[in-house]
Amino acid sequence: MLASAGWATAVLVVPGMVSSDSSPRSLGGYHVSDDFCTTGKPDNLLKTYSTDSTYPPTHHTDRNQALDSMTCSMSLKRPGDTSSSGEFANAYMRADLHRAVNPGPEFTAAKEAYRARGYQISDLSGLGEEAYFSYKDDPGTSDKNWHSISAEVEVHDGGLTYYISWSGSYTEGKNKTMSKDDLRAALQADASETLRSMRK
Repeated sequence: MLASAGWATAVLVVPGMVSSDSSPRSLGGYHVSDDFCTTGKPDNLLKTYSTDSTYPPTHHTDRNQALDSMTCSMSLKRPGDTSSSGEFANAYMRADLHRAVNPGPEFTAAKEAYRARGYQISDLSGLGEEAYFSYKDDPGTSDKNWHSISAEVEVHDGGLTYYISWSGSYTEGKNKTMSKDDLRAALQADASETLRSMRK
């Protein structure tokens, strides 16, 4: 009983001695940005694409005691390609600072959900506590020559979750898009640069 009483006192005096999967994690110096299209600018993707002037980038930031969220959406196209069969794509970036919960378990659950939906998953090193690349090439239902491509890098680091996604399409024999390896390299590099930028 004395040991139990001592443990209870320690918990009240030093709450950090006890933690659970749901306990909040440190934000590790990551901060909120009012313009995530600047902070999270995908410079490596933009070596291949330019932003579509018809649909300029949009960004949004939500601040809350429990959760800060930042997003950026970009419509992309190959520079100088104005043909109807030219390559168009979309990029979307999001970072969340979880102040009230540990996002780790949900991050793991989302990874398994991607795997169950047929995405190819590969773990990445050197990005936060854990990170992975997901990729899926979906042929069309009525036109098997048409393909929809989705690629994404997801990162979890303490109280931060971040992802950058790219989506595009191509038709066999008419046009082509970035390869899986090129997408992985570009998205991984952009993720790394964004995490650095969020700590400045």
